[in-house]
Formats: sequence, C-alpha cells, structure tokens
Amino acid sequence: MPFDINSFHLGGRRALITGSGKGIGLELARGLGAAGASVVINDRNRQKAQRVTDQLREEGIHAEFAVFDVTDRAQLQQAINDFEADIGPIDILVNNAGIQRRAPLEDYDANDWHDLMRVNLDGVFHVSQAVARHMIARRRGKIINICSVQSQLGRPTIAPYAASKGAVKMLTKGMCADWARYGIQANGLAPGYFETEMNRPLVDNQQFSEWLCKRTPAGRWGRVEELCGTAVFLASAASDFINGQTLFVDGGLTSVV
Repeated sequence: MPFDINSFHLGGRRALITGSGKGIGLELARGLGAAGASVVINDRNRQKAQRVTDQLREEGIHAEFAVFDVTDRAQLQQAINDFEADIGPIDILVNNAGIQRRAPLEDYDANDWHDLMRVNLDGVFHVSQAVARHMIARRRGKIINICSVQSQLGRPTIAPYAASKGAVKMLTKGMCADWARYGIQANGLAPGYFETEMNRPLVDNQQFSEWLCKRTPAGRWGRVEELCGTAVFLASAASDFINGQTLFVDGGLTSVV
C-alpha cells in the first residue's frame, strides 16, 4: 500500500497520560489532542484533574480525567478497569509521571530512593500492566514511556534518577518482547534538558545553563512543545513497525562527546 499521510492522525483514539496535571505531561496531552486524540488527564487530586480537563476543553480538545496515584497498585487498577468499562478503551498510554530528588549518592536518603523508584519505575510497571491487559484483549495498543537522557548518561547528585530511567528504558524493551505479539507497540521518548518546573533549579543556574548550551549541539534548552511531534508519531499508525526503541529528543546532546 502507498504511504498515507493520514496515518499520523489520532482521530478516534483515546490517550491516557499519567501525571498530566502540569509540565511535560500536560503539553503532551495538548499535542496528542491537537492530532485528534481524546486525552485522559491523570492526577492524584480530583480538583486539579478536573480543572486541567476543563482548561483543555476550552482549548477545543476532547478531554476526560482519571484520578489515581501511580504508586497505589490497587487504586490504579480499579480506576483503569472502571474507566474502560464506563467510558471506553484506552488506545494509547503515556507513562509520564515522575519525580526528582537530588543529593550526593553517598548521602542519598533511603526513603528518597524508595519514593523515587515507586513513582518512576514501579508506577510505569503497574500502570502499563493494568492498561496492557485490556490492549491485549483488543490486540492493539500504543505505550510511550517517558525516559530521559539519563537513561544512558549520568550526572552528579541524580544517580537514583538515572537508575530509574535506565530501568524504564530496559522495561520498554521487555514490553516489546512480551507484548508485540498482541499488536502492542511500546517505545520510549527520552527528553534532553527542557525548561520545566522540575528543571527550574537548573534553568536558574547561570553556570549550568551556559555549560548546557555549549554542550548541546542545538545550543539551547528544549521547549516542551518540541516533544509533541515525537509523541504523536509514536502514538500513531505511522510507527506500527517500531517497537522497543527509545527516541532521544535532546538537541543532539547524546550524539556528541
């Protein structure tokens, strides 16, 4: 069959984006919505999820919301099963929820380690498993795991974060190995350094910003809207034969020494 440009369109598809009440998750929801998808906002707080959903609706995007904590396995399973039964299928899952805790590794608090792993890694596993069970029954689905340049690069004070994102990169390959046979494509989207709330301490650090711009071939920080094209591609039929891969959207940072 000849290539169809409409294969990038997401009309008739529903996308759940975890941790989408702000930052990259919210921007990805906007991007997927602009491509025609119905988006499902997720947050632990019902009022916040409703407020963001209403905001997207005012922008012309078809939006719903699902309230659950990605670290609460029983809660998220119930919420996803109820959503599937009462509202409709989740065709696209974007595992975006994540946290950062910075400290020298020798001083890193064990509770911070466990909190970070519960959100950044365990949450991806639990949510993906709950959603994939429905996708398997339908024999189709798209999973996009938000990785990071730290999926393969280290930096001082964030070794646990890098460990979690490296694990998500490998979990993505495992999803491909187990679920590709059911028509599911699981891929990673790895942002470089973007101006987000999480990165605000780095953005405001003049010395770091100058170093980053010199280190990055593009010569600047990324803008969150620049992640949307890759997300739409990985969520669409245009990427049906891409599986288990991690695409770096980093201005060339991981390509140079």
